[in-house]
Amino acid sequence: MTAIPMFPLESVLFPSTPLPLRVFEPRYLTMIGRLLDEEDPQFGVVLIERGHEVGGGDQRSTIGTMARLVSVSADADVLHIVAVGTRRFTVERWADDEPHPMAETAPVPALVWNDALTPLRTEAEAIVRRVLARADGPWAPDTELADEPIAAAWQLAAIAPLGEYDRYRLLQSTTTGALLGQVIDMTLEAESLWSNG
Repeated sequence: MTAIPMFPLESVLFPSTPLPLRVFEPRYLTMIGRLLDEEDPQFGVVLIERGHEVGGGDQRSTIGTMARLVSVSADADVLHIVAVGTRRFTVERWADDEPHPMAETAPVPALVWNDALTPLRTEAEAIVRRVLARADGPWAPDTELADEPIAAAWQLAAIAPLGEYDRYRLLQSTTTGALLGQVIDMTLEAESLWSNG
């Protein structure tokens, strides 16, 4: 098992969704510098359950998503990178954090699409877009989704106006139906909390 470079964050990354990052910590600048030498630069992203992104000493989740580096630009002491989530993994063992976090991982089986899920996907999309129209968040209600249905299901999970722990529960989904069903339930729950708040 090979250890892969890891970037623990205070947010969840889903497959098929973009990840813009400002990189300024020396250990992650080192990591990105090394990745730029690779033919297919990828790193793992896991949610920090307790603690903070800067300085280490955090508690990290066990399921994450690989991120493929798409673009890198620099200004002063900061790198601006964009990566895209590819596939999920579980962390088998954390390696040393020097010079940056590394972990041995195992792939999580990819979700499978069945056309019988189309009505569920349509309902999930309608609910997420309706609630986004009322939410004050980073995603617009008319955010475009991929044509490929599994990618679109993950993107719906990404744009749904939910907290990080709900998003982490979605990342653990074992079937596409469960993912879409939970997106619907959690989004409706969030909407009802706002309505009653």
